[in-house]
Amino acid sequence: MSALRGKLALITGCTGGIGKATAITFAKQGLNIAVHYNSASSAAEELVHDLTSLGVKAAAFQADMGSYDAVRRMHQEVVAKLGNPDVLFNNAGMAGKFIGKTGEIQDVDMEMFEKTWKVNCGSSYLLTQLCLPYMESQKFGRIVFCSSVAAGTGGVIGPHYASSKSALHGLVHWIAQRYARDGITCNAVAPALIIDTGMMANPGPENLKLIPVGRFGKPDEIASVVEMLVGNSYMTNKIIVVDGGWTASAF
Repeated sequence: MSALRGKLALITGCTGGIGKATAITFAKQGLNIAVHYNSASSAAEELVHDLTSLGVKAAAFQADMGSYDAVRRMHQEVVAKLGNPDVLFNNAGMAGKFIGKTGEIQDVDMEMFEKTWKVNCGSSYLLTQLCLPYMESQKFGRIVFCSSVAAGTGGVIGPHYASSKSALHGLVHWIAQRYARDGITCNAVAPALIIDTGMMANPGPENLKLIPVGRFGKPDEIASVVEMLVGNSYMTNKIIVVDGGWTASAF
């Protein structure tokens, strides 16, 4: 990670559990941080304060990830204030309607389906598209998507969420192969049931039965995997599953 000192990381959904933990982990390694948030302005400013106290540059940038225009504006503001991102962690996401493993597909209408896909996949694609030209020009870049174990198992939320996360895997595989010779790596981390996040603030006890290690995951445990993916220049085109043993292998 010492080679990344002084480089800029843009983290979407940065005020949530995984995003915040990753920002702090990166800052401790000397990376400057562009903190994206949607509505949690106070939390974003508090995080910026904590990051700058670690001796790095940091600033907060607002955008609704359900609006492509807002994503474009946010990227422009990041570049104007901090420069072009060298590292992009596409972490922002939404669960949408929880219908569980036994819900009816009719319970998720097309409006909810498309909104979930736009936030979880479309805006991450757009932001990657915006960041890649600079990475390509400098022959260096790190792109990480935050997927979910739901992409391989169907998960516990619903088909809209699971399918939006599995779509990220296709992006990883295409981007990784296309830009590998340009010094750009592209990977995804696929967590399962991480507490202390907005999405899984109060997971039901029945979900614990899915996890062989007998407990839910923590944001720091996902941040450590993202740190590894960003620090490793030889690992690309991979989906790293962090699920307490729920799945037997990668998917």
